[in-house]
Amino acid sequence: MGNCVKVLLVLLMVVAVSTPAMAQGEEIDEAVVASGFSMNLGAAFGSGLVLLGAGMGIGKIGSSAVESIALQPEVAGNIQTAMIISAALIEGATFFALIVCMLFNG
Repeated sequence: MGNCVKVLLVLLMVVAVSTPAMAQGEEIDEAVVASGFSMNLGAAFGSGLVLLGAGMGIGKIGSSAVESIALQPEVAGNIQTAMIISAALIEGATFFALIVCMLFNG
């Protein structure tokens, strides 16, 4: 089993266990526990999709920039600047989406 699959399984277990553990009290309302679990699962799934998309986008920018620099080394500075600006914009959108996922967690 790959390391990535192991990490995803551990994260899924943490999300599954976190809501019932935090809901301990005198009386446990099963509807609240189920609602909290689905909210945590939705936030985790949304965060995963956001990070997957950002990783793919930045990877595509990097590979295209390296290919462009290999074809025209004389414009490497301009290509690198455009690549860094594009990657920064993608990361900014990623952080915004992660914050939205966390805020709507509950």
